[in-house]
Amino acid sequence: MSVLIGIDIGGTFTDIVALNEDTGELKVTKVPSTPGEFSKGFFNGLDKILEVCGGKPEEIKRLVHGTTVATNAILEKKGAKIGILTTKGFRDVLIIGRGTRNELYNVHFDSETPSFLCPRERIKEVRERVDAKGDIIEPLNEEDVIRAVDFLVKEQKVESIAICYLFSFFNKENEERTRDIILKRYPGLRVSVSSKINPRFREYERMVVTAFDAYIGPVMDRYITKLNTSLAEIGVKNPLQLMQSRGGVTSSSMCSERPVLTLLSGPAAGVIGAKQIAQETGRKNILTLDLGGTSNDVSLIQNGETKLFTDGKIGNYPCRQAMMDISTIGAGGGSIAWVDGGGWLRVGPHSAGSFPGPACYGKGGTEPTYTDASLIMGYLRPDYFAGGEVALDAELARKAIQEKVADVLDMGIYDAASAIHKIMHNQMADQVRLATVKRGYDPRSFSVVASGGAGPIAACSLLKLLNFKEVIVPPTPGVMAALGLLSADIEHEEVVTFAAKIDEVDLQELKAAIGEGKQLCGQERANVGISENLLRTTYSAEMRYVGQSYELEIPFPEAEGVLDKAAMEAVKERFHQRHEHVYKHAFRNLQIEFTAIRILISQKPVPTPRMEKVREGEWGVPGDKRRTYFDECKGWMESDVYNRENLAASQVIIGPAIVEQTDTTILIYPDQKAIVDQWGNLIVTMMEPCKTM
Repeated sequence: MSVLIGIDIGGTFTDIVALNEDTGELKVTKVPSTPGEFSKGFFNGLDKILEVCGGKPEEIKRLVHGTTVATNAILEKKGAKIGILTTKGFRDVLIIGRGTRNELYNVHFDSETPSFLCPRERIKEVRERVDAKGDIIEPLNEEDVIRAVDFLVKEQKVESIAICYLFSFFNKENEERTRDIILKRYPGLRVSVSSKINPRFREYERMVVTAFDAYIGPVMDRYITKLNTSLAEIGVKNPLQLMQSRGGVTSSSMCSERPVLTLLSGPAAGVIGAKQIAQETGRKNILTLDLGGTSNDVSLIQNGETKLFTDGKIGNYPCRQAMMDISTIGAGGGSIAWVDGGGWLRVGPHSAGSFPGPACYGKGGTEPTYTDASLIMGYLRPDYFAGGEVALDAELARKAIQEKVADVLDMGIYDAASAIHKIMHNQMADQVRLATVKRGYDPRSFSVVASGGAGPIAACSLLKLLNFKEVIVPPTPGVMAALGLLSADIEHEEVVTFAAKIDEVDLQELKAAIGEGKQLCGQERANVGISENLLRTTYSAEMRYVGQSYELEIPFPEAEGVLDKAAMEAVKERFHQRHEHVYKHAFRNLQIEFTAIRILISQKPVPTPRMEKVREGEWGVPGDKRRTYFDECKGWMESDVYNRENLAASQVIIGPAIVEQTDTTILIYPDQKAIVDQWGNLIVTMMEPCKTM
């Protein structure tokens, strides 16, 4: 037996899938996450999935992990104590930032630069200077380096140092020499070098991402080392892989070397899983909705392609790494409902998490949550939540909602529960509008792929609010991110700064820049797990009109072939078209310039989970009926309850209905119907408005 396993750790649950390579059979399960020690939840999940699929640790051929450890370290400000070395005269770059304020009239605003990463006393200047052409005009003062590092290590007790010198993206000699001096004096110290982490212009953004790398480096090192050590002890022979923010998988050793690659590891996997569903069902325009226990992640897939940012953000801070375009809000099954000082009902962003969890978990939680509301309105089965992993107590849920919401607002308990749902669903609808309408997309032209443990309950409500084409509920929606881990390409990207006007470019210098990027990728190919026989190389160029502040990434396939005037004209035309698509205009009489060349090497994973056709023939019958509360129908209704395993292809289910499975529950509203397609997806669409019983 040979098994492939994906483990995605969320704020509330850890989702696990196992693919039997010999039979193609897919097994799924969930276990509660273990905040504070996520590795414990990782191994709890690994043990359980091996038990479910009948496998052994030594039979694991591939193990892929999605994690929020790096993200949490930044958002909770629990990273390492770091120091920064920078060129003399540039000590305050991190503190000053761009001088912008998102809330112009807020006199109590917080700093919009990540100054928490490193206070000014731990930012030390070094005499050295490289000019804008890459020439060294002032040699590195090694005494400055030694003096600064001794102060940071001996007096400040830093765990990690970031090096960010002026124009090092053109000439990395001084940065690399500084790194060598540090490691010779302090061999165990972690060093992040900007010319390796982010060799691009703009000092502030480059310093921020290098400081982030230094800040989360020791945290990720400890986490990955603990996983790898424990995996080796139980007999897992193949190397651990991790999901990157850009939606590709890489080796755990690369993530230890460049931990900043993993900042959006978890959410990215869910989008990849939804993309596979879209491809296999023939949908090109998809909106992914991943509602877990803590957060809701939304992303667009247009014309079959995911959207990437090359200048991402973590919170309000720039993090110049390739990241999937994902919008996240604090809305999930564990989101807490509360009444503010003005008497208004709020839901989120705080979450009850997995411990103590919603009140109905019976683990000591007393705050009412979205899950508590779902339970008392009849949407959830108390003894089958998360496949029976967590037993729910409806009385505790009622008590929490009655005392904390209904009594405070002088309303009925079921109206209060319905209000909790309405508020969170409208918050999610606003999030979707920002991702679609604000960017010029019509939600009515998109299909929604609902995933996450709570997604298939909320998505059908959003179908009513936003009038999507349809909601697609895949066969295993509650573990979509874990499934995406096994579907994602193995990838590695390098960026080479190349500044030149396209009409004046020296083609030999351009070839040299492309060659440098290919060489860097080649050096890392084996490390990240890409086979030379299955290797694919993709090229793109960062380009802009001369004088513009920001760039567009443009496909540059000509980089692989002959670079001549015709190739330059082709990439120019591609830039004009892209600019017109993004900004609705193009300046064909203006000069265009390159700012960087990006080289991506990748490999399709073999094998990947494939959708299996479901049985045809006699339709499955409801196993039960349940009283469910629908505010829009002004009261209680009898809903048919189906077991998803019993459904057949082409089966039609008329709402109100509930479809249960081990990883989630699907709620079909009274004015909706669902059809089972050949792959077992539930396709939910609107019917006529419901009528009161």
